[in-house]
Amino acid sequence: MEATEIINELTKIWRDQLDDDSIVLNPQTTANDVEGWDSLTHIQLIVATEKKFRIRFASSEIMNFKNIGDLTDAVLKKTANG
Repeated sequence: MEATEIINELTKIWRDQLDDDSIVLNPQTTANDVEGWDSLTHIQLIVATEKKFRIRFASSEIMNFKNIGDLTDAVLKKTANG
């Protein structure tokens, strides 16, 4: 799986979880760029991502995600090793 495929899947997850079909994610996207993406929905987004890709993130990993690019890189690493 490539980064663009992961971002496409993350976009679907974000749209579904935040009920907003206008969301378009890119590697530089942060919570400040997406209406409704707050600390509470962040947890829901991470859980939905873990379910979709059948992976688990450690709390320390989640805390270090600064943008969608960081999350995409983490998904790539975990799916490559899985």
